Amino acid sequence: FTITIEEFKAKLETTLKDKFGDGFIRVESSTSVSPSVAGDMLNQGLVAILYAILGIVLYIMLRFDIRYAPGAIVALAHDVILVTGAFSVAQIKFTMPIIAAVLTIAGYSINDTIVVFDRIRETIDKFKGAPMEKIINHAINSTLSRTLLTSITTLMAVLSIFLLGGGLIRDFAFAMCIGIVVGTYSSIFVASPLFLALHS
Repeated sequence: FTITIEEFKAKLETTLKDKFGDGFIRVESSTSVSPSVAGDMLNQGLVAILYAILGIVLYIMLRFDIRYAPGAIVALAHDVILVTGAFSVAQIKFTMPIIAAVLTIAGYSINDTIVVFDRIRETIDKFKGAPMEKIINHAINSTLSRTLLTSITTLMAVLSIFLLGGGLIRDFAFAMCIGIVVGTYSSIFVASPLFLALHS
């Protein structure tokens, strides 16, 4: 199907005039984006995701230790791949709001990972000489209630947007629902075990 925006604008104005009469004044503005511009915007969004991940990894390397960075990288890649995979399975178009959702998920996931890593670092200083498995287990257990409460309350808010919202906001909420679940378990079951493997 080919849609000419100007023709659609004229048809819309006519329909609104017929329906509302003198109550309708005019269409204030109308814009359109060509396929090439939309493609450029999508490519720029994907590059933004890559830069965000690199920036997050650099922050972890500076804030903690280089041994923490691989766990964070794998956890982030894991989250992004699973969310985009879910969109492929659900046959939902990959649009700019979805890129915004992926960036939000990356930030949400790394926040959980940093909380766990910070507690691991504190526990290492507190129990010097203890086995690393016990240190990581203690750190995860001490942050588990905080992680679950944050994830559940955020998921409830996003789920309500998904069920009651419409259009592009629903796709954004769908991505966030998957990202919250994936991001929560990746910081515990992906990032921490990888740190343990590198530390052993």
